[in-house]
Amino acid sequence: MNTEIHPTAIIEPGATLGEGVFVGPYCVVGPDVALGDGVRLISHAVVAGRTTVGPNCHIYPFASIGHQPQDLKYKGEPSRLEIGANNIIREHVTMNPGTEGGGMCTRIGNNCLFMMSAHVAHDCVLGNHVILANNATLAGHVHIGDYAILGGLSAVHQFARIGCHAMVGGLSGVEQDVIPYGLVLGNRARLAGLNIIGLKRRGFSRAEVATLRKAYRLMFAEEGSMAERLNDVTEMYAGNEAVMDIVEFIRTDSSRAICQPRAEHGGA
Repeated sequence: MNTEIHPTAIIEPGATLGEGVFVGPYCVVGPDVALGDGVRLISHAVVAGRTTVGPNCHIYPFASIGHQPQDLKYKGEPSRLEIGANNIIREHVTMNPGTEGGGMCTRIGNNCLFMMSAHVAHDCVLGNHVILANNATLAGHVHIGDYAILGGLSAVHQFARIGCHAMVGGLSGVEQDVIPYGLVLGNRARLAGLNIIGLKRRGFSRAEVATLRKAYRLMFAEEGSMAERLNDVTEMYAGNEAVMDIVEFIRTDSSRAICQPRAEHGGA
């Protein structure tokens, strides 16, 4: 595996390149950047800051990776951006490192897809197999679980959490936490049931989906408080991993409320 660097590319002294790296025309790689084996910078991409890019990531033209966070509280602290393996980062995507107020690191998992002009702000933490469609944007400190999908032109408020296997519809503004396996829609997104299509694509059986639906309806029923309903769900489905993912997510302390269904979206 031979490393290939186009004559017009700039690799600043101190940068680390693994085996088989391709750096295309007019790319710039900063002095504190580490590119893993097989990374491909197609052309006109910039990777800056204290940034690590895992093996076999592909970064497309005009992506801006690792530049200073868009946070007025940032004072030049030596924060990081860590990107896992096998990620596809398309044109005009922006990703920023962390800040002192958020743990000093932005982390991206493995096998993710970031479509054109997606944005990952400072101190975000993304799991594996996450998809951000065109122009999907994350404010600071957002946490995204495995296999979550954000539709085009969606936006997530700072400190919000998106659970695993959740789906955010296109053009949705997410101000509150989204439960695992949930589907949210709307200008100010509301819970619209479970992400049934996503569950089927991930190989969940009909029986597993049916169980999740029953648990969901109980969690978001009109009777009783949320705490009482969660206790009932825990008693009934204590051995079900997917159901308990949702229960634990809701019970976890968060600065944001849980996204709730509207009356017309009460079903799963």
